Amino acid sequence: MKIVFLDAKTIGSDIDLSRFYELGEVELYDFSTTEEAAQRVVDADVVVLNKVKINEETIGNAKNLKLVCVTATGTDNLDKEYLASRGIAWRNVAGYSTESVAQHTFAMLFYLYEKLRYYDDYVKQGFYVEDKMFTHFAKSFCQLSGKTWGIIGLGNIGRRVAEIAKAFGCQILYYSTSGKNHQSAYQEVDFDSLLAKSDIVSVHAPLDENTKGLMNFAAFQKMQNHAIFLNLGRGPIVVEEDLCQALEQGEIAAAGLDVLSKEPMQRENPLLRIKDSQKLLITPHIGWASVEARTNLMQIIYGQICEYMK
Repeated sequence: MKIVFLDAKTIGSDIDLSRFYELGEVELYDFSTTEEAAQRVVDADVVVLNKVKINEETIGNAKNLKLVCVTATGTDNLDKEYLASRGIAWRNVAGYSTESVAQHTFAMLFYLYEKLRYYDDYVKQGFYVEDKMFTHFAKSFCQLSGKTWGIIGLGNIGRRVAEIAKAFGCQILYYSTSGKNHQSAYQEVDFDSLLAKSDIVSVHAPLDENTKGLMNFAAFQKMQNHAIFLNLGRGPIVVEEDLCQALEQGEIAAAGLDVLSKEPMQRENPLLRIKDSQKLLITPHIGWASVEARTNLMQIIYGQICEYMK
């Protein structure tokens, strides 16, 4: 059996893939263009990928191909009709990064909520050396206990965030973007109520017809002006120009984003106008990427290939 990894760099070079060699011949490519992918999968039995598009153009000449494994939850890059017409199976992976994304949600929150960039700079720039007082009150912050946390999308990650926020003493509200996900443990509200009542709003929803552009200027206007907004779902859920205006006009206090409408970030992205790190924190889609989560991801992929072989 021949296994071809088309964009292994998206998994990270620090993850051990040696066990895949037990299954047969393995070819690893850091990245693959459409043209390169078409050449590299010609004699592949299994293809492993993250972002490469899988369609007739890329796998049309792959006569031996039996299984396509996506190292992610989303499968928008798969032409499933074409795969079905060829009798080629596909697998994706869900639930591997729940702990990692939940942890990153709180890392982003605390960076913004406690003004950590300001206080770090205050010390490193020497202002705390021989200051008049042992503490410094220039940037006040509040504690989470007693605050209302609104969660948009109460799937695995949303529920884990809710559990942790509750442990901090937060009241939890949630809005189901599909209208199908109901949890008796937390209070379900409509979208407008969640925005109006929440001190923190975090998004953990998939991108679909219900969520694309959901967070527009009108939505940010409904939030409290001291509120913090976090998006760890999908980039296009947020209208980025509208978020930029909301931050500039003080409609909300701050925002943390781990996902953007186009990744990597484009030069024309309006959010580049916001230079104040106390108002905006953007991380390059790393919430899912703890070592443990990526190791877990590849263990699942390995298991999927073994199971299919049986």
